[in-house]
Amino acid sequence: MKTFNIEKLIRKNVLQMKAYTAARDEFQKTAPEMIYLDANENPFDNGVNRYPDPQQQDLKKVIAAFRNVSAAAITLGNGSDELLDLIFRAFCTPDQDNIITLPPTYGMYEVLAGLNAVENRTVQLTPDFQLNIPEILNRVDPNTKLLFICSPNNPTGNTFPEKAITSLLEQFKGIIVLDEAYIDFSETGSWLQKIADYPNLIIIQTFSKAFGMAGIRLGAAYASEAITAILNKIKPPYNINTLTQEKALTLINDTKVKYKITLIKAEKENLIKVLLEVGFIKKIYPSAANFILVQVDDAEKRYRQLIDKGIVVRNRNNYPLCQNCLRITIGTKEENNQLLTALLEMNRS
Repeated sequence: MKTFNIEKLIRKNVLQMKAYTAARDEFQKTAPEMIYLDANENPFDNGVNRYPDPQQQDLKKVIAAFRNVSAAAITLGNGSDELLDLIFRAFCTPDQDNIITLPPTYGMYEVLAGLNAVENRTVQLTPDFQLNIPEILNRVDPNTKLLFICSPNNPTGNTFPEKAITSLLEQFKGIIVLDEAYIDFSETGSWLQKIADYPNLIIIQTFSKAFGMAGIRLGAAYASEAITAILNKIKPPYNINTLTQEKALTLINDTKVKYKITLIKAEKENLIKVLLEVGFIKKIYPSAANFILVQVDDAEKRYRQLIDKGIVVRNRNNYPLCQNCLRITIGTKEENNQLLTALLEMNRS
């Protein structure tokens, strides 16, 4: 296990601050039906008149069992983006610290750096979308607090080798945030079981992709108990609403989730086979996610043509190493067939 002094990385004001205590944090429930006169709520029951559990204890137990981790290692957020913002707030002092991101990658890392007045040092992936470890380490200085790695990566779809990530975990002196938003679609295993080995590792996962819960906004951060305590200390007291908690409890153990993932992966392979017949598609990049990145002759033109046919894909032409690239999410069989019909019509015109 790697030794690591986490307190050296945490913002001093965060270490010293006293967390807000929510009404339901201040006591242990002792009776089946408590009378709540503590939080200035409306007393008339309509199903949502009471504040939600601020620690999401029941939901964390279910997630912990599903992911085979300790509930004490989990912080839940209003989507992964809230968790990413909390990480910035916990570790990065505005106008002083910096982070490293690895474009082309998820754009919110850069947005949150700007929002929190933190310098974003970019180290571009290699032409084959791999980690440039020497250059990453070369950009580090004493104020480098965070390194963001998305694997499978968005928008490229590839995963990074375990050896490369391990090398960075061993050498990087700050926190590595490993974004596993698409890990359930990948044949590569999650890093969740290695949290105990790397106290400088935070794993981010979302319930928006494989679990089909994008509409309820729920993300999870998994880390050492020391990091988890800090994130829970600074999060808003009731950040996961009652409806989200209730819906997640019913869907996390949905027996159809794995089946739907299998369908999506099969559809991806079928889609790729037909895309190979489209003349203006120049390259199809390997993908371990629920989307594929394709290079076309003219991304702006093809994007607009698809819009005109009522099909929305993602134009990534403005991303580094993604010239004339479109990112296509795998839809249902019917949606994919409509996409293929549209592409083949465009190919003939």
